Amino acid sequence: MNGQIDINGIYVHPLLIAAILAYAASLPLEWALARVGFYRIVFHRGLFDFALVVVLWGLIAMGLSRGTPFALSF
Repeated sequence: MNGQIDINGIYVHPLLIAAILAYAASLPLEWALARVGFYRIVFHRGLFDFALVVVLWGLIAMGLSRGTPFALSF
């Protein structure tokens, strides 16, 4: 096992798939936040949107690696 996902003979790294899923998940969230008026209290909308994608990317990547996102192990 090489840690990559086979899609019709093309090997893709799981982090690339996680990044695409995070971006796709951020679009409805950004729309909902704009509809509610949340961006009125945000200092820099572009920076906030980027941080939202990064947080979602990390959560999805942890889910793909079968880790639990909110469990702390010491």
